[in-house]
Amino acid sequence: MDKVEAKRFKDLLTEKRDEIIAKAKQTLEEDMTLDANDLPDEMDLASSEYLQSFTFRLRGREKQFLDKIEQALGRIDDGSFGTCEECGEEIQAKRLEARPETPFCINCKEDQERKERAFG
Repeated sequence: MDKVEAKRFKDLLTEKRDEIIAKAKQTLEEDMTLDANDLPDEMDLASSEYLQSFTFRLRGREKQFLDKIEQALGRIDDGSFGTCEECGEEIQAKRLEARPETPFCINCKEDQERKERAFG
């Protein structure tokens, strides 16, 4: 992969990382508190608690995605970005466009998913 492509993917991944971090900060600043005095009844409180729990689960998934982004940025820095970690083949450009954080070519990813389905 040439330097121009690497920089483009680095910028794209950095932008995604910054969006996730901004959402996490927003969650901490706005969604962390429930004030029972602001909610007129127990149903409203329960609904708000459910939405807060759902938001935290989403943020947990985003944390995993953030880890993948950080790993991809590390691969860009060490020059291994765009090479499948499983087979060592080059990851197709279309796949990198769709999922720049991926460490696997499409064939290895499909194999991994088949194994996961087979073993539950």
